[in-house]
Amino acid sequence: MSSAGVDTTVDLAGIPLRNPVLTASGTFGYGTEFSPFLDLRRIGGFVAKSLTLEPRIGNPPPRIAEAPSAMLNAISLENVGVDEFIRTKLPAIPDGVTVIASAFETEIDRYAEVCARLSGVPRIAGLEINASCPHVKSGGIEFGQDPAVLARLVASARRATTGPLLVKLSPNVTHIAEMARVCEGEGADGVSLINAVQALEIDTSTRRPVLANGLGGLSGPAIRPIALRMVWQAAQAISIPICGIGGIGSAEDAIKFLLAGATAVQVGTANYLHPAIAGEISDGMAAYAENHGYARLADLIGALEFPAR
Repeated sequence: MSSAGVDTTVDLAGIPLRNPVLTASGTFGYGTEFSPFLDLRRIGGFVAKSLTLEPRIGNPPPRIAEAPSAMLNAISLENVGVDEFIRTKLPAIPDGVTVIASAFETEIDRYAEVCARLSGVPRIAGLEINASCPHVKSGGIEFGQDPAVLARLVASARRATTGPLLVKLSPNVTHIAEMARVCEGEGADGVSLINAVQALEIDTSTRRPVLANGLGGLSGPAIRPIALRMVWQAAQAISIPICGIGGIGSAEDAIKFLLAGATAVQVGTANYLHPAIAGEISDGMAAYAENHGYARLADLIGALEFPAR
């Protein structure tokens, strides 16, 4: 409950949140890096950096570049590994902070092992499966691009954990609603969307891509209308909750995602520019609700008045 008297609490896939604002995986480290700038108990929680079975170094630089109203990155999910996260990173996070762990791998059985190691660990409120990674055994296609592969991934992760399970979906698909339905059908408790949009930028002086990897993921304000469209489409197709992601940099941006059907949101690229922005967004959402006569932020979920078709 905010100081303004607005009930800001929401339930995201069985994870109770004090407000709908999370920070996105890969943009907030392991939480402690942002503690000097933001009291983490001021926001709903955060999604930790994606974890693999073993430590991962990631791509060589350059792996981050500016793009028009956006950021392009090809970090390749560098992380300390799931065991080191549990041993050293998780205990350092302040008490009272809601932590959602993110899992990714290159094969389904390895995804399941990451989920199994995280399942039941104290302080972890739920898991988010990053389904936008290349599947080695399928020739490099993203897990989230093939409905059959996605179904096997979600089913395997569901068997590996009894806790709340979200699936983070790739935007690099034709029909996002179909992918959301697959997740619901295989037992996911919620979906997060969207991940970064695959993109390319070129340096004309060298006639080479600006990133060493060539292709990268586009994030930031430029993709927000795409993300809103996909959240709305998914919301029409499923009954499980949605966590909206993509170019959120203000309370107004976050409110748009709730109106489109999201239960909660994740702030990503904006954290790089303003490390305390998530707290300001959570306060601003409560102020919006009060100014517009809403007693609960949850009453805004799906309240978009879309033109009749």
